[in-house]
Amino acid sequence: MEMLLQAIINGILMGSVYGLTALGLTLIFGVMKVINFAHGSCLMVGMFASYWFVTLTGIDPYLALIVVVPFCFVFGYLIQDTLISPVFKREKGVREPFGVLLLTSGLWLFLDNLALLLFGANFRSIKTPYSSLSYQIGDILINGPRLYAFIGTIAGAYLFHLFLKKTVMGQAIRATGQDRDVAGLMGVNVYRIYNVAFGIGIAITGFVGGLLTPFYYVHPTVGYVFDIKAFVIVVLGGLGSIPGALLGGIIIGLIESVVAQFLTATWTAAITYAIFLAVLFLKPEGILGLKGEW
Repeated sequence: MEMLLQAIINGILMGSVYGLTALGLTLIFGVMKVINFAHGSCLMVGMFASYWFVTLTGIDPYLALIVVVPFCFVFGYLIQDTLISPVFKREKGVREPFGVLLLTSGLWLFLDNLALLLFGANFRSIKTPYSSLSYQIGDILINGPRLYAFIGTIAGAYLFHLFLKKTVMGQAIRATGQDRDVAGLMGVNVYRIYNVAFGIGIAITGFVGGLLTPFYYVHPTVGYVFDIKAFVIVVLGGLGSIPGALLGGIIIGLIESVVAQFLTATWTAAITYAIFLAVLFLKPEGILGLKGEW
């Protein structure tokens, strides 16, 4: 029983991180209606930015977020403005802009291989005074950095929710996601909103990367696992739903952690994708998503 409770807690803690990663992806997809295949690679960039900033300055990884998050926002903004936006403008009348899909796929390969060329395939980690810290509740051990990441993801998701609901920019992002043509007629600079939305989506991956570095290895292909899970979570939780992204992430985290206690990793992945397909066929709008609404 203790092992099951331990697995559930670990699944919830890690699942929240998956959920916040998916939140950045669902923002980009919800506003621009395109899939960013380089989302996981941008997470990798955020993790390396956090790793090197902490290594070179000796600052605490969580304080490094003050630098890493704005860096990732600018990184994402520039990618959208200089690479994606020109292609997007040429395909603005296309329902499914295939050129953008190819571009983000190429960007994924480019970023991963550039990191491999610059930093090698070595696995890196950050050691802090609390890296091995755990909190004990009865027979249950809660890893300190994972708990801090959980708290950070909940706080980050709530702040993002307030941003979308309470700020002028957030409302413009939501309006563009619902109907970009009408938003443009109302005076919204749609392509500027695309730049900002993409930048925020990548800033979220930078935030997640900073939360991960105290307990997760940094390497050039680290984003691949998170990329695949983010796509599953977006479908599972519901496009455009902040609670849905977090719920979907926690569901995936629970499946991984609990099923791994009884079955192999192969079966764990198979069950995860089976649930993904079931939701896709039975409730394509997701658990908490609404058809046609951002």
